[in-house]
Amino acid sequence: MANILVCDDDKDIVEAIDIYLTQEGYHVLKAYDGAEAMEILRNQPVDLLVIDVMMPRLDGIRATLKIREDNPLPIIILSAKSEDADKILGLNVGADDYVTKPFNPLELVARVKSQLRRYTQLGAAVNRADGHIYTTGGLTVNDDLKEVRVDGEPVKLTPIEYNILLLLIRNQGRVFSINQIYENIWNEEAIAADNTVAVHIRHIREKIEINPREPRYLKVVWGLGYKVEKI
Repeated sequence: MANILVCDDDKDIVEAIDIYLTQEGYHVLKAYDGAEAMEILRNQPVDLLVIDVMMPRLDGIRATLKIREDNPLPIIILSAKSEDADKILGLNVGADDYVTKPFNPLELVARVKSQLRRYTQLGAAVNRADGHIYTTGGLTVNDDLKEVRVDGEPVKLTPIEYNILLLLIRNQGRVFSINQIYENIWNEEAIAADNTVAVHIRHIREKIEINPREPRYLKVVWGLGYKVEKI
């Protein structure tokens, strides 16, 4: 049973999310500001965090920044704001997904399931006979161990970042459009996906490239999309 931490200063929203997630068999932990969420994360195992942006003491953005310093668990940001700038901010600080209030609880449950599925697949270091190791230059993705290394040094990616990089490095030299990347990784129709994909691409570059502004591995093909270069 997965432990889901739900953090929002609106107790009615927390209770409503609790009802829907509990019906799906999840165990729900509750917090009402970012500081309380951080305390729970320090003391209990948590598989996924749903956190509101606007809260007293420690808001969701600053809490996510702190959590991302040492914890790769999936994070879904909640916010009453729907502007692209706010969505990008949430993704920039390390969130994996973003849901705008008011939201359909069933959609939130579906996104929780999707993020947990990706996280579980990433964390399962299984030995498979059909597994592969993909290499270009000094970049290596070991899909048996779900491990990324650059020049022998391990690189920590979020589940979304790992899956994007895996898609591209498995198809070295092939250009994927933004919509193709989104639909492959999120498994849903790409609608206004440009900013979402671009933010994750930038994060990957910051982690695998010596100079993200002049990337060696993850290249943009202007007007077409992205590819991992064969070296």
